[in-house]
Order: sequence, then C-alpha cells, then structure tokens
Amino acid sequence: MARSDKTAKVAELKEAFSESAAVVLTEYRGLTVKDLQDLRRSLGENATYAVAKNTLTAIAAKDAGIEGIEDSLNGPTALAFVSGDVAAATKGLRDFAKANPSLAIKGGVLEGRFLDAKAVLKLADLESREVLLSKMAGAMQANLSKAAFMLNAPLSQGARVFGALQSAAEANPSLIGGAGSAPAADAKDETPAAEAAPEAAPAAE
Repeated sequence: MARSDKTAKVAELKEAFSESAAVVLTEYRGLTVKDLQDLRRSLGENATYAVAKNTLTAIAAKDAGIEGIEDSLNGPTALAFVSGDVAAATKGLRDFAKANPSLAIKGGVLEGRFLDAKAVLKLADLESREVLLSKMAGAMQANLSKAAFMLNAPLSQGARVFGALQSAAEANPSLIGGAGSAPAADAKDETPAAEAAPEAAPAAE
C-alpha cells in the first residue's frame, strides 16, 4: 500500500474511532465471504464492519487518543464501528459468534477507553435503548397518572359533598339560609318592660 493510501486509511480509521459510540475488535479467521456478508447484514444499521490492518489500526487508535489497544491487535482483525445502539450491536456480534465459533471478540473501545473481551460481552447483557426508553415512558406515564389522580381526587370528592349538600338543602332549606340563628320575636308578642313589670306597692306612710 502506498504511503498516501496508508495516510488516508489511518485518517479514515481515526475518524471512525472518534465518531463511533463504540468499537468492537474481532478476529474473523476461518469465516467465509458469505459469513462476513451475513455478519454485516445481522448488524443492520447499528454498525459497520470492516477489515483493517493491525499497524494502521494501532496508529489510528493512538491518534484518536485511545490507549491499550495494541495488545489485542494480533491475527486478522476486523472492526465493528457501532453508530447506534451499543447493546444491540454487541448482542448481534455475541449471537453471531455463538453460531459461528470462527468469529472471536478480542476487545473493544467505549467512550475512548479500551475494554477487554469480557467487558465487551457484558455490554451485550445490557438492555437495549428501545427497552430503556419503553421503561422510561412507562414510568413517566405511571407518575403522570398518579399525579392526575391526586389532583382530581379532591375535586371529585368536593363535587360529591356539594351534591349531597344541595340535595339536603332542597329538602330542608334552613340548612343553608339562616341556619343556626334564633327565630325573630313576633312584634305583637312584644310587651314593653314598663307594662310587664308588676305595680309597685305604695310607700308606707
């Protein structure tokens, strides 16, 4: 490969390292061309899968600020650059490796840090983005329903109280108008205090 071609390939790999959500390093020794096509198809839009030379990959990773990747760059290496859901992509690689033992996961890169093969496989056990979003949406909906119930409950209870009070008031208007006040005295029954008092006995002479 000409020097200019190597420089261009390193720049391409560096950009892929920098822009990917994660990178998985694999060894594809023993896989056929059809197997590789099936692997790329299984990854769908979550990742791109490309074969790369170890020396150029090491240089590109170093230029991207990634350390510790060199020890995993032995044997034929192909890189899965994950642009979408990391959990979904690593699940796809793990499941493909189970069905095709010739594919070996050697390590990976997440947020600029190198991960060994065990750590990469743990990513496959994480819940996918869709599942997490679904759970989050369910939790938010439950909280909103609970809040709506708490806000509406006093109003509905108040409506029931006012409804009962209205029915009672129709049967007995005194419950609302003048309730609790003493009835006014009839004017005809009122007797002046002077007339009501008994006549005083004549003073002794």
